[in-house]
Amino acid sequence: MSIPYGKQYIDEKDIQEVVATLKSNYLTTWPKVAEFEQKLCAYTWSKYAVAVGNGTQALHIAYQTIWLQAGDEIITTANTFVATSNAALFCWATPVFCDIELENYNIDANKIENLITAKTKAIVPVHFAGQPCEMTKIWDIAKKYWLQVIEDWAHALGAQYNWIKIGNTQSDMVTLSFHPVKPITTGEWGAVLTNNKEYYEKLLKLRSHGIERDEKWFNNMVYLWNNYRITDIQCALWCSQMDKLDYFLESRKNIVKKYNENLHNTKWIILPKEKDNTICGWHLYVVRFETEEIRDNVMSELKQKWYWVTLHYPPVYSHTYYREHGYKDTTLPNAELYYKTCLSLPIFVGLEDKDIDAVCFIIKDMAWRK
Repeated sequence: MSIPYGKQYIDEKDIQEVVATLKSNYLTTWPKVAEFEQKLCAYTWSKYAVAVGNGTQALHIAYQTIWLQAGDEIITTANTFVATSNAALFCWATPVFCDIELENYNIDANKIENLITAKTKAIVPVHFAGQPCEMTKIWDIAKKYWLQVIEDWAHALGAQYNWIKIGNTQSDMVTLSFHPVKPITTGEWGAVLTNNKEYYEKLLKLRSHGIERDEKWFNNMVYLWNNYRITDIQCALWCSQMDKLDYFLESRKNIVKKYNENLHNTKWIILPKEKDNTICGWHLYVVRFETEEIRDNVMSELKQKWYWVTLHYPPVYSHTYYREHGYKDTTLPNAELYYKTCLSLPIFVGLEDKDIDAVCFIIKDMAWRK
């Protein structure tokens, strides 16, 4: 049986919660959606949460809420899934890619200021693999230049920066994703967190066709928009999953500890590290190798043994679409070095010790043979 790099954990309680919702009078956007939003606010210490269909939609309505439009620019990392920048393209805005740190593979806050122009409207840091970015520096830059900050926390539910959970931050909005490989899942689905009431009210309208409702439920469309609603069925699963989040985070932490203990002092491998003022959510466990050739050989060997390791991520600007639409000459040395040498090892709740040991043995055996 093959072992993936990540997958969901579903138990009988999750199934029963979904079944109970299927038997109820409500299947979409009512009691379970409200319960989800309340639970998410309570966990993250945020004032407001808006649930939507997936993480890409969360980014899209967050950008739309700040009126991102043609002629505007956002500054974001090249080391992210394409949704972070694609959602800006949906608004006809221009993503500007910043290089990464080689310590934790997040956006290099020290390089952001040089990319700011009169067109810059927002900074969008992505907390890659669950590792928090240097937000204090980013907030200081945003304040200096009167910019918005939208944090992409798709990987990082449960992570902490300066010992504070996500959500209740100085940023304008935070976006989340609950794809099956994320810390908890609804199948798909996402959310936007904010402490700004004006933004919250606009996000609610954008979730549902740009429609606002008064106390009599009178419908009045004030924006031309789409349907980004989520179902009670998905939220029932999420609410059940949320009760296990701390257990999930502890399980991931223990897997990381076992990898680190096994691979410590193995030649030509670089292990991930947490910064002193952070607690990582460990959505991914990414190691690096000294050369692309070594990485490719290790990846091939692991896949032959049915361990489906993978790569996160090619620099966004390297994708064909981006190359053909204005980014042909873009190059960021750290992002490219990282991508040539990175490898995501399996990490998910339920991953057995024997499989962690097997992955580590294959890597160490290749090191010894070299």
